[in-house]
Formats: sequence, C-alpha cells, structure tokens
Amino acid sequence: MQNTPGSCPICGMDLVKANPDSEEDKTYKELLKNFKVAVIFTLPILIIVMGEMIPNNPITKYLNVELKNWLQFFLSLPVVFYACWMFFQKAWNSFKTGNLNMFSLIGIGAGAAFLFSVVALLFPEIFPAQFKGSDGSVFLYFEAATVILTLVLLGQLLEAKAHSQTSGAIKELLKLSPTEATLVIGSEEKTISIHDIKIGDLLRVKPGDKIPVDGSITEGHSSVDESMITGEPIPVDKKENDSVSSGTINGNRSFIMVAEKVGDETLLSQIIKMVNDASRSKAPIQKLADTISKYFVPIVIVIAVITFIIWRIYGPDPALVYAFVNAIAVLIIACPCALGLATPMSVMVGVGKGAQNGVLIKNAEALEKMNKVDVLITDKTGTITEGKPSLEKVISYNNVEEKDLLQMSASLNSQSEHPLAEAIVHKAKSDNISLSKPTNFEAVSGKGVVGVVNEKKVAIGNGKLMESKGIKISSDQNSDVKRHQKQGKTVSYIAIDDKVEGFLIISDAIKSTSKQAIQSLMNDGVMVYMLTGDNHNTAQAVAKELNLTHFKAECLPQDKLEEIKRLQSEGKIVAMAGDGINDAPALAQSDIGIAMGTGTDVAIESAKITLLKGDLQGIVKAKKLSENVMQNIKQNLFFAFAYNILGIPIAAGILYPFFGMLLSPMIAAAAMSFSSVSVIANSLRLKGMKL
Repeated sequence: MQNTPGSCPICGMDLVKANPDSEEDKTYKELLKNFKVAVIFTLPILIIVMGEMIPNNPITKYLNVELKNWLQFFLSLPVVFYACWMFFQKAWNSFKTGNLNMFSLIGIGAGAAFLFSVVALLFPEIFPAQFKGSDGSVFLYFEAATVILTLVLLGQLLEAKAHSQTSGAIKELLKLSPTEATLVIGSEEKTISIHDIKIGDLLRVKPGDKIPVDGSITEGHSSVDESMITGEPIPVDKKENDSVSSGTINGNRSFIMVAEKVGDETLLSQIIKMVNDASRSKAPIQKLADTISKYFVPIVIVIAVITFIIWRIYGPDPALVYAFVNAIAVLIIACPCALGLATPMSVMVGVGKGAQNGVLIKNAEALEKMNKVDVLITDKTGTITEGKPSLEKVISYNNVEEKDLLQMSASLNSQSEHPLAEAIVHKAKSDNISLSKPTNFEAVSGKGVVGVVNEKKVAIGNGKLMESKGIKISSDQNSDVKRHQKQGKTVSYIAIDDKVEGFLIISDAIKSTSKQAIQSLMNDGVMVYMLTGDNHNTAQAVAKELNLTHFKAECLPQDKLEEIKRLQSEGKIVAMAGDGINDAPALAQSDIGIAMGTGTDVAIESAKITLLKGDLQGIVKAKKLSENVMQNIKQNLFFAFAYNILGIPIAAGILYPFFGMLLSPMIAAAAMSFSSVSVIANSLRLKGMKL
C-alpha cells in the first residue's frame, strides 16, 4: 500500500492524489522541466545523425566520426540518466512484479539501444564486420534511445496536464462560495468569515450578494438566482420559511436567513465533493499499445534469449560476440521508434481537426471512448434549448392591439431586474417599440409587477396577482393559459384598468440544430436521455418536440449523477452533455463529459469535450471524429510494429545460414525511419476528413 504520489510499486504506472491540490501542479512542472532538458539534448543528437543524410555532409567538415560518436554519448547522458530515468525505474518495477506494460517495452528497447551504443563506442573491435561502416566504426543507437524516451516523456507530460483539469474544476466551484457574511446580533450587524458561521446564526443577505451557507429565510423576501444549482435561468421567488442554498445569488432585496448547514454540509460543498470523487473514480486507461506490449515484450525477450543460445552454440568464432550482438539486435529492432508517434500523431491531427469544427477535445481518452458511447445524457436548458427566456407571443383580448399590450408591458417591466422582465423589454426593443416611463411602480414578490403606464393602471403577473388585485379571469381565459402552461410555457396575465386584456407567453427556445442532432445520434444507435431540473410540463413538451422517449424532470445534481451510475452499472458507455454548475458532477462521473462552450467555466473544466458553439450537432461531429481517429490509430500501430516484427527474424540471423547475411544497422535504422514516416503520413490523412 502506498499513500503518496509517485509510481505504483506494482506496475510502475503513475499514482495521483485523491484530493487535488498544488501537488499536481508540482508534478506537471517537474515533467515540463524534464521534457525541456530532454529536447535540448536530443535535438543536437538528431542534427548530428541527420547531417549524414545531407548531400556533402556539412557536419563532417567540422566533426570526424569519432568526435560525433562521443558527442552523441555525452549528449545522451542527461536524457537517459536525468530527464527520463524514471522510465527505467518504472520498467524495472514492471519486471519485478510481472506486470508488463509499455514502460517494459520502452525500458528494454531504449536500454538495449543505449547499452549497445556504449559498448560499440568503447569496444568497436569486438563487433563483426557486418556491423561496421567503411570507416570501421559501429553504427550507434543513441539517437533512437533518446528520441523514444523524449516522445514517451511528452506523453507523460500531456497526461499530467489532463490530471490538473480536475483541480481547475474544483477551483472554479470554490469561486462561487463567498468568503464573508453579515452576522445579525440583535440590532447590530457585523462582518465575519464564513468559516466562523455556526448553525442557528442569523445572517443578513444584501441585494446582489452570494448566499454564504444553506438555510431558510426568517425575515423578508427576494428572488434568488439558483441557475448554478438547478441550471434553470429564471430566478426563484423566495419568502419567509423558504430554503436557500450556498453559492446562489440574491436579487434586489435584502433578507435575513438562519444558518442550517455550514462547512462541508452545504449543497455547494457536496457538489464540489461529487466532482472530486467522480473525477477520481476512473482507473487509468490501458492504451492499446500497452495491451500489445503485455504480450509482445515476453515474446521478444524469449526470441532474444533463443537467439543468444543458438548463436552461442552453433555460431562461428567469436561465438559469444555473435550471440550477444544478434540478441541485442533483436531487442533494438523490436522497439519501434514509431510506437511513440502512433497514438500522439493521430490524436494531434484529430484534435486539430475537431478544433476547426468547434469541438475541443482534452485528451486521447475522450477520443477513444467517444467511439464506444451508446447512451447520451443531456441537460435541457442551455444544451437542448437556448438557455435564456424569450417572449414568444403576445395574446390579446377585446380587440386590443398586441403591439399596445407589448408597449405597456415592456414599459412597466423596464423598472424590473427580473429575467422575465428583461425578455419582455428585449422583445419590445427588437421590434423598435418606444417605451413610456411608468409611475407608481411596485414589484409584488412571487406574483408580478403593477404600476401606471400612459395614465392607465397596469398589472402583469400570475393568477395570484390578479386575485390579490380583485381582477376577474374568465373561464375561457383560464383555459387558454392552462393550455400553454401544459406546453411548458411561462404565462403572465396583462390587466389594464382592472380588466384582463391578454397574456404573455415566455419560453426558452429549442436550438434549431438540437432535433436534427438528436435524431442523427439515435439513428447511430445512441440512446438519448434528457435530465432536467425544470418542471414536468416543460420537460414533456420539449421531449415530445424532439421525439425523445427517455426524460426525467425536476432532477437535482445528485439525481443526474445517480442516473449515470445506474446506466454505467448496466455496462453502458455514457456521455453527458451539459452547461451548468449543476451538471459538473454528472460531467465528471460520465465516461465522456461534453460541455457547451456557452456554459459555465466549471462545466467546461469538468468535461473532456467542449462544444464551442454550444451546439448538439458538435456531438455528432465528435463521434464521427472519434471513429476515424481510432481507426487511424490502429493503422498506425500496425505500421509501428509491422516493419519491426518482420525485422526480428532477420535480426536473429535467420538469413545467415543461407546467404551469410546479418541485419545491417543501417537497414534497421531505415526500417525504423520508414515506419515513422508511414505513421506520420497516415495520421495526416485525417486532415482531409469531413465532419
């Protein structure tokens, strides 16, 4: 058992802390420093080696072969023994415990290349003529060793960066919590830290303040923006005895609340904990290369041992040297340079292609799993819909012009800060309707607004407002309103001089691309579930319009989380699309979290894929991109291994009895280079893909 960050003592894979903190930043910075060192010393080695391929070889004019070889040796030391030494430690652990993985292959291949090169540099006379150039020197593999190690280090760096995303999500959530609160003691008020709040304390929440802890209102009333908890854009009217949650934002009235849950017990703290736990519950992904390595490594070792034994017994003098050289040749040729490029190249090109199409993908895991998704969980507000209320229609009675009703409604609501009022005013302005200045304006909490516009008494609000003002609603008018409410609309009556003259229908419009995107996904075999915090009528109306058979309304953050866990327990690969803070735990728990780029920072931080346009059509593109990239990666792995697998029998000396041929180091280098070129060329094909 190990309780500290570092390498797993069993397999050598990275361990991460259960609670994200500055330790992850420290790990990333350490890897970044090592990577810079590796690049600084590997590039000169590449230049020295590649110089031999340039016509007239300008490097030879200044460096002879012996000096070039010694330069490669000294330049490789910081890469092998400092920047990338951790990989040899991980490889050693994997061999010690029998859990062979990619580090086993990298360790034995890069180690063999480096040791072979050191021996060839120090004792070139012991090698057969077939391994020497025209100048009598043995071809060295310092370049292969350092390039392999540097590429692997780059992969580790990207992985460390991915781990830090959870820390970013937690930090965004913590920003929601205020640092101070106003404590009420009798007739006095004083500012205290939220850490000093005790259960039972009375707290004053001023207009625009964030609510510090969970509790209930004891005095006053207001409207509270709970979008960070429920995901719904319309503030909720709160009166005495109503509950309020930490992190939500008070409207334009002051109230006094009693603290009922503090510290880790608040709803915001529970959401933070859920994001953390869900993010950390995933086991590290075993890459396809690791799976191949698990079987490939022991096979290569067995072949190398058999090669050594056969050459030791049956080889010509000096038999021991032939045995050693050919066994090492097997190990070197078996470690393909292109293995370090096979996945990163496809991912790099694929991610770039996605970005061009408004799909931001954070890591290779997202690309790998998106291809396998069979269930999509989606929020409603801001994901399927636009995420902001808009005035859909004005219904007029008694031959009153709809334009006149809108003018009066917008004029009166111009004094209100309520989002519904903003929707009405926005509609009037977009229709170029000039507003009048209202008088005697009054906002009636939980009911609506009243005042005088154009010397007429105007009341706009729900049925309770009409009742409180003694305004009668006819049965026909009541039926009309209920019909729209059953469609999930928000309806406000308009009364002029104590008589109902019409009503306003306010809705959150469905995005134009949502229906097509959802249908495309369902046609592709993906089950689509809509989970929303909105009321049942609205959810049902939206589901019906989108032909969705799976939906749940009035879902809290933990309800979405539990639904995803349930589907995962049934073996489903679940993707979650959302845009609110309330979606963050579900985004983190899902196999693939997909955030709307128009949503909150914490949702984007918790997700693995971000759709910049906030468009569900991006999910269709992401799935197609995943399918193409995964196919490309498999092709790359074939290219990475094919030439080298073919070279293993030749490296072992299978042609020597018939043709007297051994594998020339130059041919081995060419095979490695050709496999790398094949991988790069194949990966670049993704640029021409149509999404």
